[in-house]
Amino acid sequence: MDSKDWNILVTLYEEKNITRAAERLYISQPAITYRLQQIEEEFNVKLVHRNKKGITFTSEGEYLVEHSKKMLKELRYTKDRILNISQDVSGTLRIGVSSNFAQYKLPKILKKFLDRYPNVQFSVKTGYSSEISKLLYEDEVQVGIIRGEHNWYEKKHLIFQEKYCVISKDEIHIDNLPHLPRINYKTDPLLKQTIENWWYYKFNTPPWIVMEVDKIEACREMAKHGLGYAIIPEICLTPDQNLKAINLTDENGEPLLRNTWLCYREFSLEFSVVEKFVQFVRNILS
Repeated sequence: MDSKDWNILVTLYEEKNITRAAERLYISQPAITYRLQQIEEEFNVKLVHRNKKGITFTSEGEYLVEHSKKMLKELRYTKDRILNISQDVSGTLRIGVSSNFAQYKLPKILKKFLDRYPNVQFSVKTGYSSEISKLLYEDEVQVGIIRGEHNWYEKKHLIFQEKYCVISKDEIHIDNLPHLPRINYKTDPLLKQTIENWWYYKFNTPPWIVMEVDKIEACREMAKHGLGYAIIPEICLTPDQNLKAINLTDENGEPLLRNTWLCYREFSLEFSVVEKFVQFVRNILS
């Protein structure tokens, strides 16, 4: 087995489907099937069972998947170490970033960092903050930019704060929200819980939800066309959208804020590319 085989096994385990695994790995289905058969012959065990829905791993297969994860992690660490021997700031920086931050803030940050350190390459994964937190715990990324109060007990720095806003096409009064149509969107569970907690502190009746959309951008466009109001983080609101916005406040009348954190493990600072990126982000956003 080599790194390609480790990657095939891990991807198959995640996808539970040879077609989807082949698409992710940019190789053919027959090539994956052939390598799987070769590994089974090498260890003289059955690794997967095929069924109508896809594949399931045997106990032996699951053991090899865990071994593959460890070997891939060790390989990444070794590559990082070797690249760090040089005095130059170079190599690949693995970053996990909350989707909205990635859309509205990250491109400018990466461009400025690349202008200063042109030998750096980026591997960026985006998703809900809960997903990025998981990637950070599993060392899939070296640095995480996470929004909200997720459990992270190593190094973290507050780099951004934003308000929560009620947005609508026309002026509305916040006390009338229970009687107005609301547009919801799929989002990180922690953000959803924060908004729900605010609602039930403020009102004793449930919201009148008329739409459920998959993206916050779609939700914002619906509000822009007068189809209802929405509650979104301030980062998603730009001046050119001509939307009315009301900031949410807590029980003490203070703005309800959402924090964005820069998170990493302390040992990661041993790698110059991580150390420079952490310093850079803290300097431009603090």
